Amino acid sequence: MNIFRLLADLSHLLAIIILLLKIWKTRSCAGISGKSQILFSIVYTARYLDLLTTYVSAYNTVMKLVFIVASYATVYLMYVKFKATYDHNHDTFRIEFLLIPCVILALLINREFTFLEVLWTFSIYLESVAILPQLFLVSKTGEAESITSHYLFALGSYRGLYLLNWIYRYIVEDHYELIAIIAGVVQTVLYCDFFYLYITKVLKGKKLQLPA
Repeated sequence: MNIFRLLADLSHLLAIIILLLKIWKTRSCAGISGKSQILFSIVYTARYLDLLTTYVSAYNTVMKLVFIVASYATVYLMYVKFKATYDHNHDTFRIEFLLIPCVILALLINREFTFLEVLWTFSIYLESVAILPQLFLVSKTGEAESITSHYLFALGSYRGLYLLNWIYRYIVEDHYELIAIIAGVVQTVLYCDFFYLYITKVLKGKKLQLPA
């Protein structure tokens, strides 16, 4: 654990809290991609199956359980409780185009060809692109609510901070995970346009709009 890892985890937790509060308080999931939330649920399920076999620490266990439960709670709110407010017409990204390549990559390029390691690798690859349906939805609708923008910024910051965590670990511990670093770079790059618009527009009180 280091300060970058801690800040990344807190940023990730903040993103989830923002999203759940947004849906619950407004009683609406308008502007949120259910496809992205399904992908995140798959990511956390695949990555944290090691809860059944390995104990690291109370902090590690609690955080993993929070992410799993929160991801499924979000999917439930979107597809069951507030289904009528879900924007099916614009949330049309074909997630199989993300899932299938990630499965193939995980089988071909992994740290070790074991069940849990392949699942972990698959989750890393999938997480790097899981936000694409959300960005696609914002692009199709033309704009995003401020609260949705805050959620995306916190989520993007989580990945950026994790890159700093890997840099720190390489310098201090001489340890690195090449797969996680490359996937993290890809994911951070996907947020670049959003970060720029967030800083130049949302923080100045304007609505965020992504180019179609």
